[in-house]
Amino acid sequence: MPTGGSKQVRAARKRKKRMARVVNDLTDAQWNAIKAAWGGCAYCAAPSGSLQKDCVQALSRGGRYTLGNVVPACGSCNASKCNAEVTGWLRRKKLDERRFLVRHYEISSELTVLFVTPPADDATPVA
Repeated sequence: MPTGGSKQVRAARKRKKRMARVVNDLTDAQWNAIKAAWGGCAYCAAPSGSLQKDCVQALSRGGRYTLGNVVPACGSCNASKCNAEVTGWLRRKKLDERRFLVRHYEISSELTVLFVTPPADDATPVA
């Protein structure tokens, strides 16, 4: 069991503080839609029964758990990416960076239309 001053405990405390400072608004319905839209790992396309939420922009780099920042990742890709910048990591792993970026844009756009409703305009035009 880690002691109070261990690296793991300090990192966990730091992450908890960072998470408390930001708004993470990803709902279960949004997460399910993201998984369905990608149909597997967003990075390597491997079908997986247990996909994990991965922030495209890592939490440690200012990312949040939001509709436009979360993608499904297999355990291997999620652990490998860690908090790396996504495009550099994709290049290092020799994964298709362009395919990921285009699909991420398309899926995020579609889901944003589905889940984000513009505010109602109560103003009636005056003739």
